[in-house]
Amino acid sequence: MSDVKLIAVTKSSGDMNAEEIISYVARVSNPTNQSNFETAPKLLAYLIKHSHWSPFEHAHMTVEITTSRGIAAQILRHRSFVFQEFSQRYAQSTDYISYPARRQDLKNRQNSVDDMSHDDQVWFSNVQADVWEMSKRLYDEALKRGVAKEQARFLLPLNTKTVMYMTGNVRSWIHYIDLRTANGTQQEHADIASQVKRIFSEQFPNVSKALNWT
Repeated sequence: MSDVKLIAVTKSSGDMNAEEIISYVARVSNPTNQSNFETAPKLLAYLIKHSHWSPFEHAHMTVEITTSRGIAAQILRHRSFVFQEFSQRYAQSTDYISYPARRQDLKNRQNSVDDMSHDDQVWFSNVQADVWEMSKRLYDEALKRGVAKEQARFLLPLNTKTVMYMTGNVRSWIHYIDLRTANGTQQEHADIASQVKRIFSEQFPNVSKALNWT
């Protein structure tokens, strides 16, 4: 399944961590108190409470996400982030991700219901394997025939595994986590957002506390 790893978090050339940088920037009009990091947690909570979001744009976090091309397409819609993704134009695809079967919610087209029978689950798992094996065999054959990787990739299914790096400022991450852990997000994407939320909470504990995430 999908996996998320921390790659980098903003840090100053001195001893300031990411949350302290946000506090320092927010106090630009109060230079005599800029380095008062003892009260930084209260300041961060105040900024969040009153929707003063611009200081949160000065700290960034980068994560590595392993997922499928289908879910990656959803993540890439968040245009406030910077992305770098595994390129099937330059490298050969080697694996896929198997997903469980869920029933379509007839009342909400954005939702699915996890109540499929065991037999249907087994069938769906098996056909994903069948489709991958056939697609991968034809993909490999195309490459042997000299077809360019950028063309051969069209033979692969949406559950082909990919790796991407996602970089954004704290304000963007807050919005992303709020949106993609809420109802209406595909479960596989929500699982990724939940992993991001856990990492974010470890790196930004005071921000997360002010958001009532911890």
